[in-house]
Amino acid sequence: MLISQRYPTLGELQGKDFLSSAQITAEQTSELLQLAAALKTGELKINLQGRTLGLIFSKASTRTRVSFTVAMARLGGQTIDLNPSVSQVGRGEPVADTARVLSRYVDALAVRTFGQAELEEYAHWASIPVINALTDLEHPCQALADYQTLQENCGPLDGKTLSYVGDGNNVAHSLMLCGALLGVNVRIGCPEGFEPEPGVLEHAQQLAAGKCSIEVLHEPDATVQGADAIYTDVWASMGQEEEKEEREQAFSGWCLNKELLALANPEAIVLHCLPAYRGLEISAEAMECKASRIFDQAENRLHAQQALLAALLGG
Repeated sequence: MLISQRYPTLGELQGKDFLSSAQITAEQTSELLQLAAALKTGELKINLQGRTLGLIFSKASTRTRVSFTVAMARLGGQTIDLNPSVSQVGRGEPVADTARVLSRYVDALAVRTFGQAELEEYAHWASIPVINALTDLEHPCQALADYQTLQENCGPLDGKTLSYVGDGNNVAHSLMLCGALLGVNVRIGCPEGFEPEPGVLEHAQQLAAGKCSIEVLHEPDATVQGADAIYTDVWASMGQEEEKEEREQAFSGWCLNKELLALANPEAIVLHCLPAYRGLEISAEAMECKASRIFDQAENRLHAQQALLAALLGG
């Protein structure tokens, strides 16, 4: 059975790019999560034998690199790691040339880079699907796994509340956009000066109109009050290492700890996209508590990306 027979809207994604959480519809997002769940339980098997995924990662990666590689293997395909340091990409070959050449060799590209504009340039020149494996603007594959984890633990997502405490970074952006599509109330709590990009916030609020709320708060207690999930991320992302000390001072009082968790829904879960720095953005106690679903969340990167690859490649 083809994916499109069971998940009608996913058939529309075949051959398309996935550059942003907002690039697909609410129905497609929901069906991706359904497919990911079916792949996780073994209810469905999808065959992409003979297909190849290329990875172009200009940023360090553990979970994204490994989960994409294993996801492709479980689908019967293979992965080629096109590390810029050992390819012509690292020597300055234009993206226009690289993308067109690789389109003749592989069936999809997952690109992890700094600027969203570089990702979009790959998508412009490539004739195969290009996937955002993280940019400074968004991390849409992470958001799919995050909402899969929330759905597993809290049931239907419509009306649920996810509270994010920390920097208004790429993860926060994708959580807002994807949450808006799924009907999840998303609260971003951060110190003043560390808010999400205004354009992304406005876009998420437009997507959420009439379904749910997307808001930015500047007080940690108010952010987490009654939430179904509390989420955090590192205060200094890749490329911001020189700001580490300044950011630690600015985020003083924003640690996800047991006191903050106590203000959420009694059944609330704890999420973190990793790597985590215990004692900074999250306490060791919160990291290892009964409510933590952090490692389930990391596992779900594999299943969500497996579903995404199957949809884009027409499994």
